[in-house]
Amino acid sequence: MTYIDEDMRRIVDRAKLAFVATVRPDNSPSVSPKGSVRVYDDQHLVFMDIASPGTVANLAQNPGIDIAVVDFIARRGYRFTGLAEFRDPGTPEYSWLQTWLLDRNGPGYPAHRAVIVRVEEISPINSPAYEFGNATEQQLSEQWRTVYTEAAAE
Repeated sequence: MTYIDEDMRRIVDRAKLAFVATVRPDNSPSVSPKGSVRVYDDQHLVFMDIASPGTVANLAQNPGIDIAVVDFIARRGYRFTGLAEFRDPGTPEYSWLQTWLLDRNGPGYPAHRAVIVRVEEISPINSPAYEFGNATEQQLSEQWRTVYTEAAAE
């Protein structure tokens, strides 16, 4: 059984944006950014269908899903592979995520249904700088914090 540990939780919390991969009916891949991916418990991630008709349609035909979550400052993250199910308004998962979503974005934010993912496999995603450059997380974080700060100032 696969468990989401504290480091994985921290990465998901810090990332602010995840990339969800599903399979279209013609078997081609589809990747969609999601800003609502959260750790629900030790074995599940959850995100809200806010404006995701393609993702929802793909998952209705094939529940297989990959979610890539990367801390862009630390240059590392995780790929979570699993099976998705839908949760409608009134279910515990939907209510839990809707509370977070409305606290973050304000009232009236759309929330059609929650997508809960039973995580079956977790793989690390690391910058090659960790292996080939012998960089530390602190070094990379300082470097990339500067890069993003300068980019934001432009």
